[in-house]
Amino acid sequence: MAAGWARIRGRLREEVGEVEYRTWLRQMTLAGIEGEDAVILLPTRFLRDWVNSHYGDRLRVLWHAEEPSVRRIDIRVSATPVAEPALAGVEERPQAEAAGQPAGLAEPLAPRLEPRSTPESRSDWVVPLEARFTFDTFVVGKPNEFAHACARRVSEKPASPGFNPLFLYGGVGLGKTHLMHATAWAIRAHDPQRTVAYMSAEKFMYRFIAALRSQNTMEFKETLRAVDVLMIDDLQFLIGKDNTQEEFFHTFNALVDQGKQIIVSSDKSPSDLAGIEDRLRTRLGCGMVADIHATTYELRLSILQAKAAAAQVLVPPKVLELLANKITANVRELEGALNRLVAHANLFGRPITIDGAHEVLHDVLRAHEKRVSIEEIQRKVADHYNIRLTDMSSARRARNVARPRQVAMYLAKQLTQRSLPEIGRRFGNRDHTTVMHAVSRVAELMAADAGFAEDVTLLRKMLET
Repeated sequence: MAAGWARIRGRLREEVGEVEYRTWLRQMTLAGIEGEDAVILLPTRFLRDWVNSHYGDRLRVLWHAEEPSVRRIDIRVSATPVAEPALAGVEERPQAEAAGQPAGLAEPLAPRLEPRSTPESRSDWVVPLEARFTFDTFVVGKPNEFAHACARRVSEKPASPGFNPLFLYGGVGLGKTHLMHATAWAIRAHDPQRTVAYMSAEKFMYRFIAALRSQNTMEFKETLRAVDVLMIDDLQFLIGKDNTQEEFFHTFNALVDQGKQIIVSSDKSPSDLAGIEDRLRTRLGCGMVADIHATTYELRLSILQAKAAAAQVLVPPKVLELLANKITANVRELEGALNRLVAHANLFGRPITIDGAHEVLHDVLRAHEKRVSIEEIQRKVADHYNIRLTDMSSARRARNVARPRQVAMYLAKQLTQRSLPEIGRRFGNRDHTTVMHAVSRVAELMAADAGFAEDVTLLRKMLET
């Protein structure tokens, strides 16, 4: 039975992919066979309902193929699943990780420095690590798979040739900090005795300045150079800070010469960091440089699915698709939008719906609406009413030209951030009062004529999408 269950889980992993398997199916345990039922346990009602509705039929087919006497799947909730034998080819979660803490870490949050740094001063030196930022919670996709692979390699073999330093770069909210925290946790998991110091570039600078003021720079140097792994986040903060850059350069050289690992993140690649000394820039670029690109729709959707599963909240797929389509800037904003939806649903006891998402996130969704240019509006309206594009800025006043021009002015006011005088200039240097009249006239006609209103609404939707 255990071997059959291992094969079934292996098939599912191959069919749905690693991300989806880890998100929804990894926590399944087999309780046993009861008559014609295969009894499967999951830790929460949310996971039970999701797995039952999305994978129940497939589980039944796979079980029946493995054991013909099994005709049904009975998925139950059990906070303490029945222990089952380790399944070949199936990665199981260590007990520490299941409790909310990455496996292999004896200390909850603070990375460890050498004994010379006292417990009282340790928290002043380093930034506590986020327990939720691990490799298991990092959703991998095309835009970040190379950076993720590099971080994994460094966590397993710190200071290996070609990977020291490791330089991660990318835009805001794309996962650089998550990867750095995950790397720190994994390094400690592989070797709890290894010393890791993680801090922001700003923290590094403030500590250096404090050491200068207290004339205690030797202790500063000795403390940092005693660590096995030094991680500096947001290195771009050191731009223009010449003295701090010089100290970082010497610390960098001392650690690399000792075979210690350096990991750095920034918003730009080393070659694009204007304001950083050339000698430091070349040293930063001599190891492994890995970029994180802007997220794709598929990656954003996978991230949302993982976040919803972690929160144990049932979010309709259409709502997740809406967020993944509309919020494209960064992952932090995406997660923030999901958190708002979940909080609103919990506070008011309402299910999450498409209409509710539009209502709760109206400001966020509006901010991410496609920016439309006046030229696009003129072209679309001219095509719709079958007039020439040049008529938008001509002096012609015939009704078949004047009305479409007024509609285009109205849409320009509604869909762009341009001022009335600027809109007027784009329509043949017309006065801003002409634009005001066009906007009010179109609004009046829409209220009085349903057919005209439908025409204008259709044009607006076409431009917005």
